[in-house]
Amino acid sequence: MSDPRYQIDVSVVTRFLPDQSQPDQQRFAFAYTVTIHNNGTLPARLLSRHWIITDGDGKVQEVRGAGVIGQQPLIEPGASHTYSSGTVLSTRVGSMQGSYQMLAADGTHFDAPIAPFRLAVPGALH
Repeated sequence: MSDPRYQIDVSVVTRFLPDQSQPDQQRFAFAYTVTIHNNGTLPARLLSRHWIITDGDGKVQEVRGAGVIGQQPLIEPGASHTYSSGTVLSTRVGSMQGSYQMLAADGTHFDAPIAPFRLAVPGALH
């Protein structure tokens, strides 16, 4: 949405979790920390999430649910909300993308896109 009232920017930092992974069983665990910044002019509540997780073999898993880690944060203009979560892939490399479904203080529902980001075991990509 290009309306300046509803501007949510999402940034993600990922890391591989070797202690929770079992490469010999095709289990690769990753953590990701998401920062959701409200660059709009209205407070907005994060109602739900939609993730599209793709592993290195092209297998796609979709995840939908209320809020993030059990919360539906209200993010004021100029403020951010940060949380951490994780996922497990069956390959050494994959990607995630999606959107947050938001509700602005004026009653407008809108989506905040989450650009694709990579999950990769260190050294897996050249």
